Amino acid sequence: IGSNSMFEMALSALEIVFDPSRLIFVALGVVIGLALGVIPGLSGIVGLSLLLPFTFDMDPFTALAFLVGLQAVVATSDTIPAVLFGVPGTVGSASTILDGHPMAKKGQAARAFGAAFSASVLGGLFGAVFLALCIPILRPFILSFGSPELLAFCIFGLSLIGVLSGGNPLKGLAAAAIGLIIATVGEEPNTAIERWTFGSLYLLEGIPLVPLALGLFAIPEIAEMAIAGRTVKKNHGVATAWDQLTGVKDTLSNLSLVLRGSGIGSVLGAVPGIGAPVIPWIAYGHAMRAEKGAAETFGKGDVRGVIASESSNNAKEGGALVSTIAFGVPATAAMALLLGAFLIHGLSPGPDMLTTRLDVTYTLVWTVALANILGCGICFIFARQLASIAQIRVGVLAPVVLSITFIGAFQATRQWGDIVALLCFGLLGWAMKRVNWPRPPLLLGLVLGGLLERYMFISFQRYGADWLSRPIVIGVLLITAYSILKPFISDLLKHRQKKSSQLILAFKPHSIDSGFWFNLIVITFFVITIAGSWQWDFGARLVPQVVGSLGLFLASWQLTATLFINEPRQSSDIDKIGTNNADTPSGLNNLPKNKIGYLTIRYFSWCFFNLAAALVIGLLPAILIFLAGYLRIEAKENWKTTLTVSLGAWSISYMLFHQLLRVPWPASFIGDFFPGLRASGLTNFF
Repeated sequence: IGSNSMFEMALSALEIVFDPSRLIFVALGVVIGLALGVIPGLSGIVGLSLLLPFTFDMDPFTALAFLVGLQAVVATSDTIPAVLFGVPGTVGSASTILDGHPMAKKGQAARAFGAAFSASVLGGLFGAVFLALCIPILRPFILSFGSPELLAFCIFGLSLIGVLSGGNPLKGLAAAAIGLIIATVGEEPNTAIERWTFGSLYLLEGIPLVPLALGLFAIPEIAEMAIAGRTVKKNHGVATAWDQLTGVKDTLSNLSLVLRGSGIGSVLGAVPGIGAPVIPWIAYGHAMRAEKGAAETFGKGDVRGVIASESSNNAKEGGALVSTIAFGVPATAAMALLLGAFLIHGLSPGPDMLTTRLDVTYTLVWTVALANILGCGICFIFARQLASIAQIRVGVLAPVVLSITFIGAFQATRQWGDIVALLCFGLLGWAMKRVNWPRPPLLLGLVLGGLLERYMFISFQRYGADWLSRPIVIGVLLITAYSILKPFISDLLKHRQKKSSQLILAFKPHSIDSGFWFNLIVITFFVITIAGSWQWDFGARLVPQVVGSLGLFLASWQLTATLFINEPRQSSDIDKIGTNNADTPSGLNNLPKNKIGYLTIRYFSWCFFNLAAALVIGLLPAILIFLAGYLRIEAKENWKTTLTVSLGAWSISYMLFHQLLRVPWPASFIGDFFPGLRASGLTNFF
């Protein structure tokens, strides 16, 4: 494709995006993304996992514009709770608190908003330009790749994600291995051998992405909100849109800082595994070192700290799309879900996205730019109204979001197995969250598992062991080995240089806690994986054996280090904050363990009650009973609030899913017992 054709593709994509029907979905995605960013604990990955099942019947352009519109602006509105309440809407806005919240306390919330929103839109546009410029540069490079090179990049992406998740490389890599094993569930395409299906038809085609993603992220995050019962601090005041112009002037007078922050966000956003928890801190640290007088004023209400953080925060989305589109290696967990959307709609990342489906790629470029402009405009005008979303009581918010989660999970295959998988992975996600095991690597392992296995099978079948001798493969694998081994080598060098930090091998009885038992379960999982796949044909057992052995080694190493290695570890404040992501249950730190356990049982009891009721009377009627019961009994709301919220939320679900989308609900016990109920036009949700 020549440069003229690429220009024509870009113009064609612009027409596609500005089609009225698609423009509505972009705007809808932007509004939902802004709302999610305002609510502490509900990040873009939760929104993507909730909305992904509702894009199944859309064309690829509309579906991706809808999802990208959401993801592109979550980092815009998360500024509102960060500035007003000192509570990050997402982990990406944690650095914004340092200067944004002190500004709000000084009565300068409007100025902080103006600076944040304008820096965000400029950063987002920078990211879109970065994505557009990378396309012609990467095209000839990507077109030279075969299956061995793509396999090497998959391995490289997984290694980075594992190393950079949660601050513990062993846990991160082991979690990625769990995801790869889960990806092998179902019928192996090359040998037709059933793996881990246990005779279930539901598992024959593998674990669907949607219930796993919702279970790992939405269920635990809602659980923490409900159990912690977080309340938002008082509003320090939001002025009108006109009062935010002072902050806009601050941004325009610091354009050099905006460009540097955007450049950091775009480039690092394209590196798999770094993501939202780290990039804004790097940009903030750069500004603190580079800006005049910043060392004395940053952290005390300096608007330049807000600008540096927010410009990088939005720019990273354009950068993250580069590695996702070009290499099929998602840079963040949110991009992993977007990669899942690609595969669901028949789009293969890599050469196809830069040749035959270049129109889709340019659609994403225009969508990122448009979404940032829309998001910034909405935040300017409705900052006060958006801030009120963050003040909704958890007791009201939790059951409504849970209801959406249940219906969303069911959209995966529209079988009862979707709900069961949702709750099973919800328990797993909550356990991982409580013992500080990173969850994004597991999700990315599932998404990349199918690609990795396909590329591995083709590489071995076509090239044998010679695929390892290809120059690009050697280079990528060497970089992969370096990224994996670097943290361990650095630790060993520190031990040699500092006698005070010598390794002390001694049994630590206090280390036998919930983390120890979870680690033991992980080891058992890998042992079963290796033993259970031993008799399969080579093609079917290749990935389970290799990944299972690697996972067993990593998990055993982690367990040994936990039990016997005793060393004082010091880290800077910025390191602590960078790893304090959604997998750190900070919202529960002030609660005693027995109370957390009791409230956890209550929370999941409501979830399983919803499933049990759905099996008996149908999913949609069970949702109404669940909403009313949770609001009245668990949240202790009055009858007026209970009926208003439950009937309102249920009516919207009924009209949207039953009447408009005509969802075929699964058969329930009462529907089997009374076939007439199911046959009636208004009640076939039984």
